[in-house]
Amino acid sequence: MIYTALDTFYLTEEQLINSPSRKDGIDDVTETTLRIYGCDLIQESGILLRLPQAVMATGQVLFHRFYCKKSFARFNVKRVAASCVWLASKLEESPRKARQVLNVFHRMECRRENLPLEHLDTSSKKYVDLKADLIRTERHLLKEMGFICHVEHPHKFISNYLATLEAPAKLRQEAWNLANDSLRTTLCVRFKSEVVACGVVYAAARRFQVPLPENPPWWKAFDADKAGIDEVCRVLAHLYSLPKAQYIPVCKEGGSFATSNRSRDSASLPVSKEGLLDGQPVNEDNGTPGNQEAAKEGVMKASLDKLKDSKKSDDDSKSSMPSEGESKEEPGKTDHRTDAGGEKNKERERERGRDRERERDKERLKSRERDRGRESDREREREDFERDRDKSKERSHRSREKGHSEKPKHHSSRDRDYQSYSSREKDRRRHH
Repeated sequence: MIYTALDTFYLTEEQLINSPSRKDGIDDVTETTLRIYGCDLIQESGILLRLPQAVMATGQVLFHRFYCKKSFARFNVKRVAASCVWLASKLEESPRKARQVLNVFHRMECRRENLPLEHLDTSSKKYVDLKADLIRTERHLLKEMGFICHVEHPHKFISNYLATLEAPAKLRQEAWNLANDSLRTTLCVRFKSEVVACGVVYAAARRFQVPLPENPPWWKAFDADKAGIDEVCRVLAHLYSLPKAQYIPVCKEGGSFATSNRSRDSASLPVSKEGLLDGQPVNEDNGTPGNQEAAKEGVMKASLDKLKDSKKSDDDSKSSMPSEGESKEEPGKTDHRTDAGGEKNKERERERGRDRERERDKERLKSRERDRGRESDREREREDFERDRDKSKERSHRSREKGHSEKPKHHSSRDRDYQSYSSREKDRRRHH
């Protein structure tokens, strides 16, 4: 006997406290902020892509499930949100292309970070890397969920519950809004959809002061308990007390969709390569804003010190008037600079070569299209010539048929004239 469980992804509060993000040094406030931020991205992108609400709800549930097994420090929240939207659109039978999803997230990031709105070129290396990362993240999503992506939303129970309780119609929209807001929290991975539906109905009824039957308790008819309903109301009240979520760069890998790429977690990369610059220990796993600001200040101080040292060395070299032997030793000091410049030049030459290859490919495609157009014009001319030739043949054939049909008519008229002439001569002879 084979049993399949479609909707069994539920965790306890202790499991959520010991999440992979907490093990990587991310505190509760940062994790909650990033969860809300990712759900906001999914909701806004779904509106821009003109997706139904079911797609956005499914994407938010997949987002919470994924970060219950993976850490925010290893997977960037922006990339995961984009992959959740792309996967949910296919699960809910409203698919969108990868190009559309990437363009929307690129535009959203430019608007949120006050960057210039630039077009995301689909033929650029940036777009190719983003698309490859989108596909790779979708594979991680499916792998962590065991390819079981079934999601049951509380929205479909709200109308039935309110109709059974004979509640006024004004509660329906309020309960629906609360159900949408509950997807920004971890309620979808802690309670079943029936319990969440009862919780939002109870919260909506308390807001409009609509009494619900309590003898017997109404929630028992819907397979819910009072403790679960109270927890749903508490979590929603805490959600509404929080400020608007902002992006916190805690991931070691860059997750920027913008072309300028200046907000691509630049603080963590120099610290990990150079180590302790100012003699102060910096923890890479700790993603709090205070530690990141300290790391940035350390990097800035180190760069300023290097600039000052280089200026001093230049001044000393100018004042000391180096001899020929010293002048021969100077290029050895600048080997690192020349190596860096040579690498940059090589990279520029590679990019130029790639651009040239792309232009050549475009010209080849244009020439092929022109050849195809010429061949099609030639074929049309041949067809027109054959049609004209066939028409001329038909005309000649018709003219020949008309000539054959008119000859006997001409002979018959001559015969008639001859008969009339003979009759006249006979009459004349009779009179004479």
